[in-house]
Amino acid sequence: MTTSDVDPERRRLAAANDGLIAWRDWGPYLAERAWGSVREDYSADGDAWASFPHDHARSRAYRWNEDGMAGFCDLDQNWCLSLALWNGVDPIVKERMFGLTGPQGNHGEDVKEYWWYTDATPTHSWNSWRYHYPQAPFPYEDLIETNASRDRTQPEYELLDTGVFDDSAYWVVTVDYAKESPHDLLMRITVENAGATAATLRVLPTLWFRNTWSWGDPDVLRPSLRAHEGTVVAVSDRAGTLRLSGEGSPRTLFCDNETNVRRLYSRDDGPAFPKDAINDFVVTGADRVNPAMVGTKAALDYEVTVAPGASTVIRVRLREEGPGEAGAAPSPLDEADFDRTIVTRRSEADQFWASTTPASASRDEAHVLRQAMAGLLWSKQFYHYNVQRWLSGDPTSPPPPAQRALIRDDDWSHLNAHDVLLMPDVWEYPWFASWDHAFHCVTMAHIDPAFAKAQLVLMLREWYMHSSGQQPAYEWNFSDVNPPTHAWAALQVFVLDGATDFDFLAKVFHKLMVNFTWWINEKGSGTDGVFTGGFLGLDNISPLNRSTLPASVGTIEQADATAWMAMYALDLLNMALRLSARSVAYEDVATKFVEHFLRIAAAENNSGMWDDEDAFFYDVVHLNDGGDVSLKVRSLVGLVPVLASFVYRESSVSHLEDFRTRVAWFLAHHPEQSASYQARGEGEDVTHLLSLVDPARLGRMLSKVFDEDALLSPHGIRGVSAFHREHPFSVDVDGLRSSIDYEPGESTSALFGGNSNWRGPVWFPLNVLLIEALRNYETHCPGEVLVEFPVGSGTSMTLDEVADALSRRLISLFCPADGGARPSDARYPLLATDPRWRPYLLFYEYFHGDTGQGLGASHQTGWTAMVAHLILQTHERRTAS
Repeated sequence: MTTSDVDPERRRLAAANDGLIAWRDWGPYLAERAWGSVREDYSADGDAWASFPHDHARSRAYRWNEDGMAGFCDLDQNWCLSLALWNGVDPIVKERMFGLTGPQGNHGEDVKEYWWYTDATPTHSWNSWRYHYPQAPFPYEDLIETNASRDRTQPEYELLDTGVFDDSAYWVVTVDYAKESPHDLLMRITVENAGATAATLRVLPTLWFRNTWSWGDPDVLRPSLRAHEGTVVAVSDRAGTLRLSGEGSPRTLFCDNETNVRRLYSRDDGPAFPKDAINDFVVTGADRVNPAMVGTKAALDYEVTVAPGASTVIRVRLREEGPGEAGAAPSPLDEADFDRTIVTRRSEADQFWASTTPASASRDEAHVLRQAMAGLLWSKQFYHYNVQRWLSGDPTSPPPPAQRALIRDDDWSHLNAHDVLLMPDVWEYPWFASWDHAFHCVTMAHIDPAFAKAQLVLMLREWYMHSSGQQPAYEWNFSDVNPPTHAWAALQVFVLDGATDFDFLAKVFHKLMVNFTWWINEKGSGTDGVFTGGFLGLDNISPLNRSTLPASVGTIEQADATAWMAMYALDLLNMALRLSARSVAYEDVATKFVEHFLRIAAAENNSGMWDDEDAFFYDVVHLNDGGDVSLKVRSLVGLVPVLASFVYRESSVSHLEDFRTRVAWFLAHHPEQSASYQARGEGEDVTHLLSLVDPARLGRMLSKVFDEDALLSPHGIRGVSAFHREHPFSVDVDGLRSSIDYEPGESTSALFGGNSNWRGPVWFPLNVLLIEALRNYETHCPGEVLVEFPVGSGTSMTLDEVADALSRRLISLFCPADGGARPSDARYPLLATDPRWRPYLLFYEYFHGDTGQGLGASHQTGWTAMVAHLILQTHERRTAS
């Protein structure tokens, strides 16, 4: 008997994967933010934040996708269901999370609210969400003005800093979703008064249609919502007929999801009952909602008064109606059946996570694992963006300014996204980023490998990948270059899925071959095997802006770009060898990638990027006047070469005679490129190691890395060594002096927007890749490479043991230390001491290099959900050993 035989959630997942029951049709695919995005920017100057600000969001119809709090929608976002709240004193209804724009924040864009994704299952049969809403007026202006008064040397001014939670006068609002069936959704809203006095709250579960009818498409029919015997009936040619019902007798409010042009543009035309009509009715009593009780946006309006410390529950149901049901009398909401389904789905979620969590995991680790995965599952969002249509404009709208096409994405007119994608962060980064996406898929593969595989394939499809072979980076500039991690992710997902889906592997391999060729042609520097790439996802890690060095000044040989390509070649070699076990047609392609790798590795090792005295790799600037400048910054740039390693066994290639013969010939005839190849053992037990950094050199490098006064922090590897705290690095290029020092917290530089910092903090993605690489080396030379960890401790460890130690340091960011605060949340004692806050985790973008305090985006599950991957991998290895 398999786990799926007894686990209801796994049975649902299997049925969805087999195409039998569409359990994934409805899910938490509604973004937390759609305003301020590139897609909604139709300005002449490309200032997306100013073009569509938060103040417009309640009044202006979105062109591409919707947003809301605790939201669900269908796969095509025909309809949306989310929560709105009003505390009786705010100037607006809380329909979406508030935050600062990039220019407003002293460290870039930043959400200023507290909410958590507390639970979820892969089919979204159960999802849970929690939000803390102040009862006092929300301090919108204070947050804007105080952050504006701070410079980049000061911390961000957060909602907790305003004092609005000091007297515990706030609402704890939880939303639990449970599916009775794939198209029958229960929404339980629980409202707790955390304050000391009774208080009143308006609670408005809201259903609306995404506006698809205002843009001039003749084949799009306008959907409708209408009141029917205390319920709301939704009719759409695309989504069928739905009914929204709620317990009790809430008032039903209707308007249209269309722009209030009177408010925004002082025009007299426009809809009579625009998008913000419900907001105006609730806040001011304005007679703006449709008295005919029809429209394209509707809310069930509950007003609840709750005693101090008490809670109240509101039950809501959205279900698909069969033919003829829309006109029939609705069945009353059965509270007993409703509650029974809620309890059942929660119990089934407990069963699913119990079977996923290693038995040896601690209670804290199990808690971190479940919430990280919940955040990842909630980060699925419907992403819609037709670049050609965006560039040319809609028939019903004025033509976009001509200069807009020169600002961004004009050479990506083929990109036409209409998909549910894993997003880096649901508020700060509600758009896909190609290298982030790779890490999301690896973590997802532990619980839903079919979805992870589909996501990886999707990013390589012709409506995303450029005809040149380039992968799109992210919507702010699809032409930027991110590290090529897609192949690594595909291999990880293939293995986590049981290493049997060779059709998936072949599908991604063929497309990645095209992308690899793009890298060779566009980012390689001739025939020498050295590569460039610009910032490569590491933003401000260099003293120079690596994306903008003028060609008239010189070129940068990038230690990380070249190493990423070495790693890419090895990942494709790995794929080719696995596929050759099924078809020898892949044999000569495997040979190709051996030779590619050896040439690239020789170039990196021999071109001047390796500093033998420092035992480290550095970028090198080749000036046009003939001079060379080594950028001697001890950072993750110099560690990327360690990631390029691959081990295969003789027994796995014994059937590939041509491959074995050709590799031997190449090594014999190119001894200058053979230093990155090693073999040991005899007969079928021979292991072959291809590595940019050989084991002897690796030991020298790591002796500098694992120093706690250098790159090793208490919670992982830093972006830049703490050595530079007292020893800043400066360089003069083209008459300008550029400097870099160790900055463990938020960035003090505006480089790349200043909303992230690689000059000292700890980031999950490269830490995870380093851990994987160390384990790879250990496979080839078990127990032979010993390093002191940490330096000065007198403790020697194998590479496997070091990988375990690094994993523990990263996991510890989210685990309370000796019953106290989690390092990631240590800034605010409330998060460690108050039982209403303590159990709930925020997954930050990066972490302070000294303290581990979380920084940047706060819902980055996203790649910070890789903590779940580390927990699972660590305990799996422990069990196996």
